Amino acid sequence: MGKGKKGGKRMTKKQLAPKLEELFVSNPGKTLSFKDIFRTLHLDTHPLKMLAIDIMEEMAWDDFISKVTDNSYKLNLKGQVQEGVFQRKTNGKNTVTPDGSDKPIFVAERNSMWALTGDRVRFSYMARRKNHIKEAQVIEILERAKDTFVGRLTFDHDICTLISPSNVLANSIIIPRRKLKGGKDGDNAVVKIIEWPDQDHRNMIGEVVDVLGKAGNNDVEMNTILAQYGLPYKYPKNVEEAAEKISAEITPEDYAEREDFRDTFTCTIDPKDAKDFDDDSLSIKKLKDGLWEVGVHIADVSHYVKEGSVIDKEAVKRATSIYLVDRTIPMLPERLCNFICSLRPDEEKLAFSVIFNLDDDANVKAYRIVHTVIKSNRRYAYEEVQQLLEDNGVVDGKGEPAPPAPKGGYKGENADQLITLDRLAKKLRAARFKNGAVKFDREELHFDVDEKGKPVRCYFKRSKDANKLIEEFMLLANRTVAESVGKVGKGKKPKTLPYRVHDNPDPTKLETLREFVVKFGYKMKTDGTKGALAKSLNTLMSDCEGKREQNLIQTVALRAMMKAKYSIHNIGHFGLAFDYYTHFTSPIRRYPDTMVHRLITRYQQGGRSANKEHYEELCEHSSEMEQVAANAERDSIKYKAVEFMSERIGNVYDAHISGIQSYGIYCEIDENHCEGLVPMRDLDDDYYDFDERNYCLVGRRHHNKYQLGDPVRIKVAQANLEKKQLDFTLADD
Repeated sequence: MGKGKKGGKRMTKKQLAPKLEELFVSNPGKTLSFKDIFRTLHLDTHPLKMLAIDIMEEMAWDDFISKVTDNSYKLNLKGQVQEGVFQRKTNGKNTVTPDGSDKPIFVAERNSMWALTGDRVRFSYMARRKNHIKEAQVIEILERAKDTFVGRLTFDHDICTLISPSNVLANSIIIPRRKLKGGKDGDNAVVKIIEWPDQDHRNMIGEVVDVLGKAGNNDVEMNTILAQYGLPYKYPKNVEEAAEKISAEITPEDYAEREDFRDTFTCTIDPKDAKDFDDDSLSIKKLKDGLWEVGVHIADVSHYVKEGSVIDKEAVKRATSIYLVDRTIPMLPERLCNFICSLRPDEEKLAFSVIFNLDDDANVKAYRIVHTVIKSNRRYAYEEVQQLLEDNGVVDGKGEPAPPAPKGGYKGENADQLITLDRLAKKLRAARFKNGAVKFDREELHFDVDEKGKPVRCYFKRSKDANKLIEEFMLLANRTVAESVGKVGKGKKPKTLPYRVHDNPDPTKLETLREFVVKFGYKMKTDGTKGALAKSLNTLMSDCEGKREQNLIQTVALRAMMKAKYSIHNIGHFGLAFDYYTHFTSPIRRYPDTMVHRLITRYQQGGRSANKEHYEELCEHSSEMEQVAANAERDSIKYKAVEFMSERIGNVYDAHISGIQSYGIYCEIDENHCEGLVPMRDLDDDYYDFDERNYCLVGRRHHNKYQLGDPVRIKVAQANLEKKQLDFTLADD
């Protein structure tokens, strides 16, 4: 070795070790000689070279690198190499979750290979250093989760980058001028990655695939939310054209092979602000004393949408309609969902129906699942039916039917029929809860928007008796259809059907819930039978009703619940306490319902059991899309909440603490349920410790405590529309 230069840059072991680690990590599988290492890291003094050799010996001792020859090493990949899913964090604490495990492993940024959230990666465990947590390093990116990102275009001199607040990116996305597609500074755009980062180029290179328009415009922002989740914001022209060709005519053959319900009283009941027509209706007819024929009539979508057609393929892809604050993104083209299939009043329509014979206690004496022709007499709004019930002595929420009719009969149009339906629904509901159904009546945040989509009023809705009337009959129809296929004789195999399943709650989360509610003085059982568990949850919901902590306890209780999903493997539905349950009643807005319609028709015609694998795939896809749609809907509500509060900066409100994190406290305004964050930096009266187990922040000096559910006064400080975030400060009272 030649004589080292004098006065070269000095480095400590602490400074040099990470550089050596990074060098080996960025060259997995490559043998590096001393010469290569010294040259790459510019180690040109003798002390530095000696220090590097000493460090590499230690690294070899730790199994981080392997000795190849006396003067060369390579990264040790003989440790456990696994595959998993990467998660990128804003705070740099990236993780990878191995397949078949739910325990994430820390991945330092220098060992991440610019992987992004959701990417499938191959990784190896690093040799664990003394007093260090287990670490992994990404050695290969197997599959990118997404290659399209949504955000705002911003120009700095000649360089255009995409600001994507909803995605945590390793580096910026740079868009060359020739790839802008007319996009301008401040436009929201959809950008596709055409070049991923590597050792030489750390940035992602992208091209604009769609310019959504100026940030801040309502239509642009709603389409941006959809694009962020990869959801369609335009309807394909060829699908709409195919829908235009479908005939709405009911043929003599249709009449001949269907039951005729055109002369039976039938109605639909919708929200007054419904953005689409309903796909379900109810009919009622008295058969004899103490026996009623109630028909649940569902739009016969599968009659018009044939499996494998261009319309069907688009419906499969979407799997669900999406309901944003100010618009509906339908699963089916408008001609089908609002005209041909929709059960519009005074029009003859084809339906797939479950017809029940019910006694006065709503016991099912007989049922049949048949194709029908109906003619709805009236389209009611929930509010109208609710008013009619209350005008005839029904007290909402008590679960009691209307008192006997006075001398002149019940007041209102079709009052006898609607009151009978309400009475039967209440019997069904009572039986369901007696059987172990869980009671969750959550308030929903709603906005009234003007013609430009601007929120002018913010309020919350609670489900009333009129809503529950419809709900109970839909639940009965769904359960009955599931039983008709799933319940078979001993030794017989049931045919394939997509079920709506809901597993028992997670025991660990239930225990967390129990520990949490104890702080508010409530008791709860977490063991025993399904029925005992449901009863305990219902008692808790009843006990906290009307209290300030109600919303909070409901939220924590919901987190303990498993998510309902679609599957051909029936495990029952915990929340509803049904052994068999499916979705049959909304084929206009949910694809699984259309699948069920087709399969029931097939089995009625003597068809063989459908392919399990195919239908399980469709079930998984539908469950995923349902979750994605729910996230988009939630984001649109968040956006409108921030937009609504942006005109109320400086206003003071009563609120309660709805969430506690190490970086601050989330507060929810009592009057409108809008949620914002009081950052930790604003709690400057003390140094606060975060007690995760007890959901609180505790001051070190003054022992001041902020606990989940506590009432607070807040002032609206900031509204960031881009990030859909509200910032609050605590008001000085």
